[in-house]
Amino acid sequence: MTLAQLSLFLVKLLAGTGVFLVGVHLLTSNIEQLATGKIKELFGRTADKRLVNVGIGAATTALIQSSGVTTVLIVGFVNVGVISLYQAAAMIMGANIGTTVTAQIAALSAFPITTYIQTLVFAGMMMSMVCKRDDMKKTGLILSGLGLVFVGLSLMSDSMKSSQAAVQGLFETVTNPFLLLLAGVLLTALVQSSSATTSIIIAMSVAGLTVGTGGNEVLFIILGTNIGSCVTALMSSVTAGANARRAGLIHLMFNTVGSVIFFTLLLCWPDFMDLTFRRWFPAAATQIAMFHTFFNVTCTVLFLPFCGWFVKASQRLIPEEEVQAPESYLDERMLYSPSLAVSQLERELLRLSDTAMEAFRTAYRSFDEKDKSLIEPTHQLIDEANVISQGMVSYLIRLSARSELAEERSISNLHDNLGDIMRIAEIADNFTKYTQKCIKQNLDFSDSVKEELRGMVGRVEELYILTKEAIVEKDTRLLPRIDRVEDQVDGLRKRLIDSHIQRLNQGACKAESSGVFINLVSNLERMGDHLTYIAHTIG
Repeated sequence: MTLAQLSLFLVKLLAGTGVFLVGVHLLTSNIEQLATGKIKELFGRTADKRLVNVGIGAATTALIQSSGVTTVLIVGFVNVGVISLYQAAAMIMGANIGTTVTAQIAALSAFPITTYIQTLVFAGMMMSMVCKRDDMKKTGLILSGLGLVFVGLSLMSDSMKSSQAAVQGLFETVTNPFLLLLAGVLLTALVQSSSATTSIIIAMSVAGLTVGTGGNEVLFIILGTNIGSCVTALMSSVTAGANARRAGLIHLMFNTVGSVIFFTLLLCWPDFMDLTFRRWFPAAATQIAMFHTFFNVTCTVLFLPFCGWFVKASQRLIPEEEVQAPESYLDERMLYSPSLAVSQLERELLRLSDTAMEAFRTAYRSFDEKDKSLIEPTHQLIDEANVISQGMVSYLIRLSARSELAEERSISNLHDNLGDIMRIAEIADNFTKYTQKCIKQNLDFSDSVKEELRGMVGRVEELYILTKEAIVEKDTRLLPRIDRVEDQVDGLRKRLIDSHIQRLNQGACKAESSGVFINLVSNLERMGDHLTYIAHTIG
């Protein structure tokens, strides 16, 4: 092969690989956006049953066509404490099964019908351009992505067929199992996709090329791709907490141990491929895809009962950190899936609301008991709320850049709710100022007035409990009840101010206390308004 022929071969091969990867990206990104609710629902069904978690991992990966994305999401969930390491271990095993779907699709390129499937590129793009509905546009892009996958595979196969004699001579010289395993690891780590590497091997088989002597050699590369696929999760977990790093390590241990077992089996059984998959399936592409599936399913069946062992090994290798990171439900990995990121933001919003309400309760107790020592704890809670709020705003901005119309309403509501909750923190700060003024000017309120205020605070607390329940359960049936309690809060404000004015006229109250009392009651009424605004964002 001359230098010019080699250059042309590499250009065609790289072009085909590029088209294939673009197709996979179109498939992955648009399926994830279109099936956003399904993915959220799948992860919402996490349970202690291992088979259920295997199914969640497999279904999610099959749905979004990327075990890397699934594993990164799993690492993210472990990092924020949503799922345990035991659940994550089973899900990772399932993700390995789900990723074999891409290889099965690629294996179809061995059949003549795939030539017609390539026309989906045109049909899908026309559909995306003509249709006005967002979901139909995404469906068109999914079809185009599927078509591009087969166009890329065809280009790779054609480039290899045109130089088959020279390329075959090169591949026949590589027979060392360790080198082939390493090649699979490095190539997959480079492109960060075991599906892409496996599909390239399948394209080679379609072109009639064989690795080594045509025995088990190609399977050593497939084993290497499974180890190389761990790189994405490991890179994702480097800066995360101990449990997230353990999840990445479990993924590596599972794939490595499985590959070592099969590597040993293939070394001891040189005729494995000839006596099994070549005998069962006529097409070389199907043989490779079926082995890929067989390997991952077998490893899952073998290792699923030993999930606890993998978890304990990871805990021993990565000890618990002495200093725990601040609790937060926000994780960069969730941005891979906007629907899941929105769910985590909703959890973080509840954490913020609890912090703001605790600041208000502490501030009110400081006022009620005229206890200056509670002012500093109130300010600490307000500062904590500000930190959470700033983190949420930054996260929302990054999420908006990745999200589609399906998530825009939720993101907008979260921005609004964030503002309403921070108003509660501001009201808590106002209460500390009222306390300081009362202490400085020696202002006192009668027991009957304090009892009236406690009644109004009680109604605000009831409103918060109802609002929180409505948000968590997404229960619009609670809205009429929330509105009634809010009306009661409004009524109490008017009644308390009217009573105060009567006491002023009767000389029963000091005029200096009017500013504090009226502002305090008005602040309580504003809290009721903000809580009601939050509740109505679910309607």
